[in-house]
Amino acid sequence: MEDDRRLADLTAEYFEQNGLSVAIESRGDQALSHFARVKPRVVLLDLMLPGTDGLTICRELRETFDGPILIFTARDSDIDQIIGLEAGADDYVTKPVDPMVLLARTRALLRRVKSFDKPAHPGGDISLGGLRISPSSQQVMLDGTHVPLTTHEFELLLLLARHAGTVLSRDDIFHNLRGIDYDGLDRSIDGRISKLRRKLEDSATEPARIKTVWGKGYLLVPDAWGGSE
Repeated sequence: MEDDRRLADLTAEYFEQNGLSVAIESRGDQALSHFARVKPRVVLLDLMLPGTDGLTICRELRETFDGPILIFTARDSDIDQIIGLEAGADDYVTKPVDPMVLLARTRALLRRVKSFDKPAHPGGDISLGGLRISPSSQQVMLDGTHVPLTTHEFELLLLLARHAGTVLSRDDIFHNLRGIDYDGLDRSIDGRISKLRRKLEDSATEPARIKTVWGKGYLLVPDAWGGSE
């Protein structure tokens, strides 16, 4: 979604030349009905749109869409990036951006979804106390209650759970989930960790289940989930 029609058309042309189908919507207040008709695999969303702003669209879209959302905007402050990621975005690109870079980021998001649609170990359910994770169905249960997660939240939780008791650095996480090195700036993983904590009833200020190990990374604590294994 981009309100600059010339930029949108040029980007769409470049993407289509490289094998991707593109549908453009320039008005924010028509976004959700457009998504319902098109059923995209990935959404590129400008924050500054007429009718309804991109952050509102992102939050509303996240209620029904668990595919990747990439936000791009002319605003480049850390606060704007954090707000965008907290709204449900998976990646954040500032304008102006080279179409080759935008295409590469989009393809990376699509690869992650494709690889995660076919789990390497579909029968490898994980049980940690009251936490149950099923890779085959991408379902999470906590103390018998279903926990709704997006695909990307689920893949991060699964990675942490498969390495429960081990600190995973941001480099580890980016290599496993994106196949790229951590650039030192991307905060999408931090935003996803915050959402996981909230959904898994962990404290935001003093987390006990998914801990931040300062200077090292994140740790899923195997014995912090109650119940019996």
